[in-house]
Amino acid sequence: MTAPADGNSPIEVLLVEDDPGDVLMTREAFEDHKLRNRLSVVSDGAEALAYLRREGEYADAPMPDLILLDLNLPRRDGRDVLEEIKKDEQLCRIPVVVLTTSQADEDILRSYQLHANAYVTKPVDFERFIAVVRQIDEFFVSVVKLPPRG
Repeated sequence: MTAPADGNSPIEVLLVEDDPGDVLMTREAFEDHKLRNRLSVVSDGAEALAYLRREGEYADAPMPDLILLDLNLPRRDGRDVLEEIKKDEQLCRIPVVVLTTSQADEDILRSYQLHANAYVTKPVDFERFIAVVRQIDEFFVSVVKLPPRG
């Protein structure tokens, strides 16, 4: 097993997001902030699980060190994806940050009941969105110790 990051090494980030605008803003946040982390993107819940399980076209996909997960996804809802991740022995140690537009108490509560590591409401303002992505990156790359890749 290798360590994902020591604060200097890039980490693998999987963004599960169906809104092309939010994908673009996240990519820009990574580029604008000169984030060295590698960002992979899938656009629905079924694709996310195939990626994580390295099925089909994702057979050679890198295992993410961090997952940014939207809740409202086509094919498989983000809540279902979170539940699948957290009950899978191989995937449950990957930190999952729910990054969504929902501010509903029931979504927040349900996400934490399903063992989300954090719940972040997406700002609609571009500059604020960039700042939030930077803060997530700073926290998970520079502050916390991520589990070793398995």
